[in-house]
Amino acid sequence: MNYFATLNPVAFTNALPGNIAQGLIWGIMALGVYITFRLLDFADLTVDGSFATGGAVTVMMTINGYNIWVSLLCACIAGLLAGLCTGLLHTKLGIPPILAGILTQIALYSINLNIMQRHANQALSADKYNLVLSSRNLTHAIIVGVIFSIVIIAVLYWYFGTEQGSAIRATGCNPAMSKAQGINIDNMKLIGLALSNAIVALSGGLLSQYSGFSDVNMGRGGIVIGLAAVIIGEVLGDALLGKHMNFMGKLIFVIFGGIVYYIVIGIVLWLQMPSDDLKLFTAIIVAIFLAVPYLKGKSKASFKKAGKRSAAALNAKEGK
Repeated sequence: MNYFATLNPVAFTNALPGNIAQGLIWGIMALGVYITFRLLDFADLTVDGSFATGGAVTVMMTINGYNIWVSLLCACIAGLLAGLCTGLLHTKLGIPPILAGILTQIALYSINLNIMQRHANQALSADKYNLVLSSRNLTHAIIVGVIFSIVIIAVLYWYFGTEQGSAIRATGCNPAMSKAQGINIDNMKLIGLALSNAIVALSGGLLSQYSGFSDVNMGRGGIVIGLAAVIIGEVLGDALLGKHMNFMGKLIFVIFGGIVYYIVIGIVLWLQMPSDDLKLFTAIIVAIFLAVPYLKGKSKASFKKAGKRSAAALNAKEGK
């Protein structure tokens, strides 16, 4: 009883806006992960590094007097270059996707340290700089997060409906057939990886403003959070919309996946679970949502088999 008495619902309610704001930012990052893992079918691990690169570039350029929007644009360009690096390692040097991403990620650690002038972290005060969003004003942060999400989803929906965007999707779906149709699959991979990591770096820039600092390790484990958001979004979308889920719906539910993930993490912390075990809880959450589609499909298959057996038995009985 003493444990439940320490759980304050007001504390959870107060933390909810912050969870939503962070969920929106990481949901934008998950959109980048969705492009590589779902559309391009490319296991890209660059994102842990490019996320931190976006934060580092945004903070350092803002500190040095550049406009915050220019800083975010440069963060996107830095992420784009990181994605191109991974793509070139894979397409031109024949390095497997996972290893190419790891190599770029390792290189970005040193690059990020150099960007931040050999400091592991750099502060960005909301008092000194005119930031796009900050954790000091959660309502404004949520509104900004929603606006960025809507704009990015709209642009992605339009782009992947164009000839080039469709070629990227075709490359991920069936590379051999795409090549036979005259699509340069290497170029499509380069474009997809560049676009993905540009979005990831943008979300890193937004998080550095929200948090008030950039850290060389801020992207560590980001790929797990991104995948968690994608998977949670897919499971929720399938449960709510089923066969009516279109491409726009998938993109929207990726954002919802990020929000749900951070709300679940908020619940875990509210239940006073050890914060050191957050990675463990993350793995459990991802495993549960990964298992849901499989178990759902397995149960449907077992019901179908049972139905066929029952129908066969009934027909045999009638035949007698």
